[in-house]
Amino acid sequence: MKLYYSPTSPYARKVRVIIRELGLTGMVDEIVANSMEEGAAELIGNPLSKVPCLITDAGEAIYDSPVICAYLHDLSESKGFLPDGGADHWSCRRREALGDGVLDAAFQTVMETRRPDAEPSAHWLKRWNDAIERSLGQMQIDVSVSRYDLGDITYVCALGYLDFRLGELNWAQRYPALSAWYERLASRQSFKDTQPPA
Repeated sequence: MKLYYSPTSPYARKVRVIIRELGLTGMVDEIVANSMEEGAAELIGNPLSKVPCLITDAGEAIYDSPVICAYLHDLSESKGFLPDGGADHWSCRRREALGDGVLDAAFQTVMETRRPDAEPSAHWLKRWNDAIERSLGQMQIDVSVSRYDLGDITYVCALGYLDFRLGELNWAQRYPALSAWYERLASRQSFKDTQPPA
């Protein structure tokens, strides 16, 4: 299989972490791709021209990150990262969605502040910042439960992206329990191996 990714994409990082946690590194070739280049959609196999995109051994394109993670989990003998059903399953999926939502808000914030053609929209920046702040409060509640699954992986990737692109938020100072939890999980080799470039 082939995984097209960007080293700075937090969505791709989530997939790359799960590949390592599931012991699938020998089955997936990770290929750096620039989804903004002309013809990238055809190269990476995603008509949306976004990464990550997984190309299966049968040549099928799988996207986006929640779908890729679920697909890889289904292939693996390790079944603990995406519980099969019941309350644990839906808790995991909710936390994955919240983490992805934080990533969406953070990414939109970064893109808005880089617009060359106009002043950034104060309305949208506030809306995304408020969403991130509310989510951080919920995340701090969620991590009080001891477990490690795809929802937790998504949280670590989201918090890492906040540090990487929006360090001025200083979220760790305001959410000490969440920060301690993050530091503990971010020390795992899978996260060290997928750290975005400085």
